[in-house]
Amino acid sequence: MPQERAVKRSGCAKQRGFSTAPFLAGVASFLTLGAAWGLLWWSNLFDRGLLPAPWEVLKVLIEQMTEKGLWLDILLSTRRVVVGVVCGLAIALPVGFLLGWYKSVRAFIDPVINFYRALPPIALIPLVIVYFGIGEPARISVLIYAAFFSSVIVIYEGIKMIPPIYIRVSKALGASDFEIFKKIVVPAALPHVLTAFRVSTGVCWTTLVAAELVAAERGLGAVIVNGQNFFQVPVIFVGIIMIGTVAVLMDQVLRYATAHLLTWQESM
Repeated sequence: MPQERAVKRSGCAKQRGFSTAPFLAGVASFLTLGAAWGLLWWSNLFDRGLLPAPWEVLKVLIEQMTEKGLWLDILLSTRRVVVGVVCGLAIALPVGFLLGWYKSVRAFIDPVINFYRALPPIALIPLVIVYFGIGEPARISVLIYAAFFSSVIVIYEGIKMIPPIYIRVSKALGASDFEIFKKIVVPAALPHVLTAFRVSTGVCWTTLVAAELVAAERGLGAVIVNGQNFFQVPVIFVGIIMIGTVAVLMDQVLRYATAHLLTWQESM
């Protein structure tokens, strides 16, 4: 038995360590995408005013970084996403645990949550402007909305999946509700909470452009909107690429953190 556990731990350590194969596969996929983009431009199937060449977009990217302060737009958008995700999860955690733990509460509130979850954040922008104006609170509130409704479902569905036998056995052994919640519910729900973190982060990045439509002067969403207003297609491509790049990097960090925070599950 000790030898089997040692083998499991060593296997888990290998899984948690950096593997070059997925990294190289990811690089290859992006290189393939870039090559396909270049071939489409070269084939002249599309108007070159609507589909700029990759090197033209790279030139505009460098120009935006060195002359237009694109790095500041990246920092502002990242800060907005982080604040939106943290605040949205701070609300979703107690609500998700409440819905997952109490069936009567879930039956009462679940239809309301499903109703608002189906509403795209961009549909709420007129109301957001009426209630919060056109400042930073308006943009953050749109991201909080997106983070909350994308994560609360994941959390309470995860709690619903906890085997009831665990609860019954704990009660039979004399455990209090607080002990059951602390020692069974929270550890069992932790993977779903971390998944909700990743899901809400991705949703907030997709909502970012809508949030920064609210009179934002800086930010990656503002870069895209300004490019659209002045018909600067390479600038639009730069904004889209930067949003995708930062979102992928954040997701990789969260994935790495999740793998290390859940080592206790792998070693069981």
